Amino acid sequence: MSRDETGAAEHGDRNAIGAIIERQFASLSWSPAAPANWKAFAADFLPGASLYPAARPAAAQSVPAFVERMRGLAKSKLKCFNETPLGRQIFIFGSVAIAVTACRIIENGAQVSHGVEMMLLIKTADRWQIVAQAWDTERTSQPIPKALLASNGRPVSPS
Repeated sequence: MSRDETGAAEHGDRNAIGAIIERQFASLSWSPAAPANWKAFAADFLPGASLYPAARPAAAQSVPAFVERMRGLAKSKLKCFNETPLGRQIFIFGSVAIAVTACRIIENGAQVSHGVEMMLLIKTADRWQIVAQAWDTERTSQPIPKALLASNGRPVSPS
């Protein structure tokens, strides 16, 4: 593959991963008027993928268990939930990638927080899928890196 072909392939991969990120955030947002799209959310994960919420100690959740938990919250105390990507960095090497996304989270239309989600992805049969995802919440002692907020999906060279 020529350098131009390699660049075009990586650009296509970067766009495909960016689409997964956008779909993940959109499908996991809901309100009384617009339910979450649980099927779209789950479809981006490789079977057997693990999710690691911000709670510590870390404990893996399967995608079906996570969806069931979030469905329960949507039916009870979390009537509105919205996550908006604020910036992202994507690192690709062959058929593996890491996507790092800063986001704003609004719960019940009032409680605002920020966090970072990290996805480990693999490419099989010309399709990128998430094999693991973990996230943490911003705190005063742990601010989101400014470089991540400024990246907005552009390729960023690791320093």
